[in-house]
Parts: sequence; structure tokens; C-alpha cells
Amino acid sequence: MSADAVSAENKALRSRRSCLAVPGSNPRFLEKAKGLDADQVFLDIEDAVAPLAKPDARKNIVAALNEGGWGEKVRVVRVNDWTTKWTYRDVIEVVEGAGANLDCIMLPKVQTAEQVVALDLLLTQIETTVGLEAGRIGIEAQIENALGLTNVNAIAAASPRVETIIFGPADFMASINMKSLVVGEQPSGYDVGDAYHHILMSILMAARAYDKQAIDGPYLQIRDTDGFRRVASRSAALGFDGKWVLHPGQVDVANEVYSPRQEDYDHAENILDAYDWFTSEAGGKKGSAMLGDEMIDEASRKMALVISAKGRAAGMQRSSTWEPPTD
Repeated sequence: MSADAVSAENKALRSRRSCLAVPGSNPRFLEKAKGLDADQVFLDIEDAVAPLAKPDARKNIVAALNEGGWGEKVRVVRVNDWTTKWTYRDVIEVVEGAGANLDCIMLPKVQTAEQVVALDLLLTQIETTVGLEAGRIGIEAQIENALGLTNVNAIAAASPRVETIIFGPADFMASINMKSLVVGEQPSGYDVGDAYHHILMSILMAARAYDKQAIDGPYLQIRDTDGFRRVASRSAALGFDGKWVLHPGQVDVANEVYSPRQEDYDHAENILDAYDWFTSEAGGKKGSAMLGDEMIDEASRKMALVISAKGRAAGMQRSSTWEPPTD
């Protein structure tokens, strides 16, 4: 089976409201992460792991993935970026050792489409060698500098394996010489608007243009849940699918912020049901109709599909249903 075909099978929307970072060098944290309610865990070999600890981190991660216990979580490993000496060994050891229990490889500091293609080729070789379906393991591309943002559209389109485009704020702030040491907050002196809006929208547009998910980066003040909620709500309002969480206390907030409100989810499902009926023979083959005091049409259906998909991926259940008129 081709990589494209397998990729298409695996493109069902995976819920990534909360993406929990777990250092691969800490077996206790790896074990604890299994019991947390995060949609995704990414086991880190990059910035959270000291250079001398990286070889053992790989072994810890392989063992943790193969032991299981992750439930329905999306299982991801963040390797080191291609400018380092560790990347190829990270990918080979993790995928050869635990590829059957791995969903995606996260590639940090992506600057060009060619870096994604290189990872795609390496993954295909390993999958073929160890007997995994070619294309089964996805790629998450992290944008962390100015060159990466400039090339974000090409990066999103570089491989059918790409599932998410991620904003990496700390390295990005350093790469553009932003005058701030507080990751996730507005830089001092920027008193109107959002200093990150262009970055977030560029990532979001690239993700949506190529049918990928868009993930916001971390908020480092891990005990400030109000601050986390405020910053997360900003990217959620734009349409981002989720955000990194660095502490168990951020998980529930992320799951709430990036889920539809119950009333919005119910309304979206009702729009889909009503539109399906009104456009049918029984419903009069109407292109538009009234749902209560609201007119719905094909555009309404498309908007409702977005909310419905997010709610279903998050495991939400309807609290009300729509019934066709009886008169």
C-alpha cells in the first residue's frame, strides 16, 4: 500500500485539544502521563533532555510506548532537529523499537519543506524494513523561526504524512529578536493588538489550506491557569485545534477551551440534521430553510461541520436532537 493511501486512511480527525509534553529522560513522568486526561502526549528527546541523557531517553521512550497503557491518546515522539547530530539516531531507534505503538514523529525547528521530505523518506525506509505499513506514522512540523514561517505553506504541503503545524513560541521569539523573556505573553511596549497574531494566522492558514491541524505552543507560567486560559482562548477563537500543556493543571483547561460549548455542539448537529432533511425529497428539496428563527443553507452546513467534527473528536454527546416538522 502506498504512503498516500495509508495516510488518507489515517486522516480522520484526531482530537489534540491538549498536547502534553513529557521528558523522555524521566521514567516517572512517562508513567504518570499515561493516567492524565490529555488528548495527545509527546515524549520528548529534544529541548527537555540534556545532550548526555538523550541515548537513555530513547530507550525509556521505546519501553514506555511498548508497555502500553496510553488509552486513546495520540502518541508522539519529538526528535531533535535536522541541524543536530542526534536526529537520524532518534528516528531509527524509536521507530525500529516501538513504531507499531507510535502515531507521529514531531520534527522541531522545521525551516524548509526538504526537511520534512527527508524525515518522510527515512520513515518509509524504516517502516519497510521492520514490516510496518508505509506512511502509517505521521509527522508533526514545529515552526520555530522566521525562515520556517516564511516557508510554512510549502512545509504543510511537503508530505501526506504531515498532520499538524505547531507554533514554537520560545525559539521563535529568540529568532526574531523579540524584546521579551515571557513566553506566551505580549512583549512589553506592545500595547495594542496581539504581537503573535500574524504568526498564528500564518500557521492556521497553511494548516487549513492543506487540511492539517494547527496547534498552539506552550504557556510557561505553569501555575497560572487563568493566564493559560486567556492565552489559549485567543488561539482557540481563531480556530486552532489545541495547545501544548506542560503541567497536569493545564490539561483540563485546554480540553475545555478547545472543545465547542455544549449548546454550540448541539446546535451544529441540529443544523446538519435539519439541512439534510430540508434538502431531501421529504423536506421539499429546499436549498435554504428556517431552523427556528435562523435561516440555514449550504454555508451554514459547512460551518456546522467544523463544530460537529471538533465535538465528535472530543467525545461529546448531544443533549438535544432536532425533529422534522410534522405539519
